[in-house]
Amino acid sequence: MHGRSFVAVIIAGGLALVSAVSSAVGAESVAAVEQPAASTSAPATLPSAVTPSPQAATNPAPPAGAANPSPPSAASPTAPAAADPSAQNTAATPAPVDPVVASIRLKLTDPAYRQGVREDVAALQSFYATREAPPLWMTPMGLSAKAHAAIDEIGKADDWGLSAAAFELPPAGDLPATPEAKAVAEIKLDLAILKYARFAHGGRADPSQLSVLLDQKPTLKDPKIVLAEIAASPAPDAYLRSLHPKHEQFERLRQALLKARGDGEDGAKKPRNERDIQRLLINMERWRWMPEDLGSVYVQDNVPEFMLYVVKNGKTIHSDKIVVGQLAYATPIFSADMQTIVFNPEWTVPPTIVRENLLPNLRSGGWFGGGGSILSEHGLQVRYNGRIVDPGSISWSSVNMANIAFTQPPGPTNVLGKLKFLYPNKHTVYMHDTIKRDLFKPAMRANGHNCIRMERPTKLAEVLLAEDKGWEAKQVDDLVAKGNNSPVNLDHPIPVHTTYFTAVVGDDGKVSSFGDIYGLDSKVASAVLGKSVAFAATADDASADSPQAETEAAPAPKRKAPKDEVAGSMQGLFGD
Repeated sequence: MHGRSFVAVIIAGGLALVSAVSSAVGAESVAAVEQPAASTSAPATLPSAVTPSPQAATNPAPPAGAANPSPPSAASPTAPAAADPSAQNTAATPAPVDPVVASIRLKLTDPAYRQGVREDVAALQSFYATREAPPLWMTPMGLSAKAHAAIDEIGKADDWGLSAAAFELPPAGDLPATPEAKAVAEIKLDLAILKYARFAHGGRADPSQLSVLLDQKPTLKDPKIVLAEIAASPAPDAYLRSLHPKHEQFERLRQALLKARGDGEDGAKKPRNERDIQRLLINMERWRWMPEDLGSVYVQDNVPEFMLYVVKNGKTIHSDKIVVGQLAYATPIFSADMQTIVFNPEWTVPPTIVRENLLPNLRSGGWFGGGGSILSEHGLQVRYNGRIVDPGSISWSSVNMANIAFTQPPGPTNVLGKLKFLYPNKHTVYMHDTIKRDLFKPAMRANGHNCIRMERPTKLAEVLLAEDKGWEAKQVDDLVAKGNNSPVNLDHPIPVHTTYFTAVVGDDGKVSSFGDIYGLDSKVASAVLGKSVAFAATADDASADSPQAETEAAPAPKRKAPKDEVAGSMQGLFGD
């Protein structure tokens, strides 16, 4: 080899060795910085320029004459290094929990919180158990801006027919210093929000517990959903306002409430103003008990108003007078879907009338005598297991009444008139025509049993069947003239809402009030307001000699003798 070539090889080899050593030193230095020391007992020694390469240190040269060692294993520096166990443990460790959230979790196990609404506490436990973010309402500087917005809105609860005094809130200017104090403030606001949501949906009282007439169940919002939605909302105050009913009458009543309170502050007559305010609050509460979706087309029978309305897309397309049940046989308040309209229906005497009026006298053999003259007088037939039989052939003292039915065939004397509107319900209540037209003359129209009678049933059938089937009026008229217990099933069931609103706001903003004929206003007021003023059974503007004035504060009638009671009951049924 030429001398210059040999020198070049030596120089190149030396540079390669220096480069390898430098790379090893750099790599070990970086590793020392990026990874914590596993132990402090053996300090690391920086390699010098003469330190063997890592490969040489790992695989020392064998002594002379020894066999060649096995090839380098996969654990050699040229292969990826094995995972550091300490690094794996660090990755598996969960992120530290925010101290306020940790304190909230602990405090929610306190039995003191179990004294509240269990569903609310359970919802909070579920919400914070999985929350990795900071608290919902607290910041290092105290309550957040969103928390202040929620607190301010709850403080305006009176404007929405609720009571701000019912909600325990953290002080808006409070600056809790410890995680425990912050947890208490956060939980307090959470519980106030969930209570507000429940009250906004009508959860202050269970209507069915106030009266057997109130077959209504408010649609309460799941507290877990409330927490999730308000946490995601950019404006908690707007979210809280959105929880109230969307019905137009609710908002009209609210505006009337704000005006009435303003008038009261200006020195209006206090007793009348207080009663007016209570009536507005009571009827706002009733709207919270209504279904959120009334239906695109629905029927409303407002009992205290003695009026029926058909509403389509929020606009009234038909209205009519109705007769409701008298106090002893009050019309229940509920919602159900109309499914069938029956033309020239057969009438089956309701079980209550059979049980309370017919059966006792049939068994005593008194009022009906031997031939059951009242049955023949009104065309009532007796059916045994569906077969028409002679009333005189039945032993009324021993017969199983489950096999007996009293019916009246279609005809000019049928108490149901020409039409019956069926919306199946547990009360066995329906709407129908009546042969006694004079029932619609008085202003107060509470008479007979609990089924609702309307003045213009044919028009109601025309409106409903036009909406449901596109029928012309002539098709309805033909069935009225020729049908014989002929049912027509609706293609799309139409909701029927039997309501008890004693205050309604017109398009002009004027409030119309109606008599509390069943005495329900005071019960609702006591339950949701904690107090009640006297409410008349008649409308406020009813004069002393008006039909409605006849029932105001009237004492309960004395119990009649069985014969007189049945006669009066049957007269009421037949419109006399």
